[in-house]
Amino acid sequence: MGQDSRVSEHDDPDRPPYPPAHQPPPPSAYPFPGYGYPPPWPPRPQSRVPGWLWPVVAATALLVGAVGGVLAGVAVFTTMSSGSAPIVLGAGHSVAAPLDPNNRSVAAVAQKLLPSTVQVLAKGGADGNQRGGATGSGFVIDRDGHVITNNHVVSNALGSGQVQVVDYAGHSHAARIVGRSPVYDIAVLEVDGGSHLRPAALGSSRSMHVGETVVAIGSPLGLSSTVTSGIVSALDRPVTTSEGSHSSYINAVQTDAAINPGNSGGPLVNLRGEVIGVNSAIATTGPTFGGQAGNIGVGFAIPMEQVELTAAEILRTGHAKYPVIGATVQVNGSGNGAKVVGVPPGSPAAQAGLRKGDVVVAVDGTSVDDGIGLIVAIRAHQPGDTVTLTVRRGGQQVQVRIRLAAKVG
Repeated sequence: MGQDSRVSEHDDPDRPPYPPAHQPPPPSAYPFPGYGYPPPWPPRPQSRVPGWLWPVVAATALLVGAVGGVLAGVAVFTTMSSGSAPIVLGAGHSVAAPLDPNNRSVAAVAQKLLPSTVQVLAKGGADGNQRGGATGSGFVIDRDGHVITNNHVVSNALGSGQVQVVDYAGHSHAARIVGRSPVYDIAVLEVDGGSHLRPAALGSSRSMHVGETVVAIGSPLGLSSTVTSGIVSALDRPVTTSEGSHSSYINAVQTDAAINPGNSGGPLVNLRGEVIGVNSAIATTGPTFGGQAGNIGVGFAIPMEQVELTAAEILRTGHAKYPVIGATVQVNGSGNGAKVVGVPPGSPAAQAGLRKGDVVVAVDGTSVDDGIGLIVAIRAHQPGDTVTLTVRRGGQQVQVRIRLAAKVG
């Protein structure tokens, strides 16, 4: 049903009809956008203006234009000045009103947690030489100025080294290492004059679901107070990280929130503004930024449940213990369980009847794929706990109950 283009008896039959003012020409006719306008239609007949009247018309047009310009200027000024916070161009930035901390947005979470997040600078070493250092992140856990970070952030500062903490306001404070756990990759710092620092609210990774939004806060690549967001990609992900002769085994929260070098030790937070994990490691395909591995959307955080247990023990005793079964297992397995390659006499494993060659396929009914999975499952318990291992032995499955021993680390 197209536009009626029939010629009326009152129209000039030699001139095509005028198109409606609102209808553009067919786009296919002018294939180059912005190149020009279509050829104008022949002008309509217009009434003539006597020559003596032209000066009056011109003066009137100038007056109307001037008045219109003033009115337009007033309209623009009024529009830009409306609202509760007037905007003055060239006078600096306006200050936004605080967000409702309970609206569960990423912005509200950042507003709540940034004052509790710090940058951690560690330099020096146990040999007394200033042999470089590390930059990481951390967060405040109490009114005594205690800060949680990763062990691998501050391990270079042992002995004669120095640790500095930079708060959200940009103020630098000296800090000392209260204690650390290479096994869990957790360290506790005490900040000089840190009683004014705001503690973060602590939550639980067990309350999270895969797909929930999380926020990572820290100092990636030295860029302090950086906020990124993503989702929980997986829970209870067995991960191992190594630093020198120490290996950490983490029953990790996996996230795609951007985590980079320097984020280590910073909080992973839910939308209630509660810390549910400590950002600790990333998966990478190789060096991508300044010789360091960068974010590819696969990051790992230590669950807050483990962090709280380890930090509490460090604050109480100055060190942390972790549970062991006393057996040696093959770390790189086939995915069909954890193969036992050694059972020292007198160890909890030997006393419970575990044998060399056994393959552990489950801990307390939860399956394990390899040695890393077994170690992570054991370290999720406490020394003195009793666990039940499901063991494949000679084509049969047997149950072995082991009371976990303790080691410091």
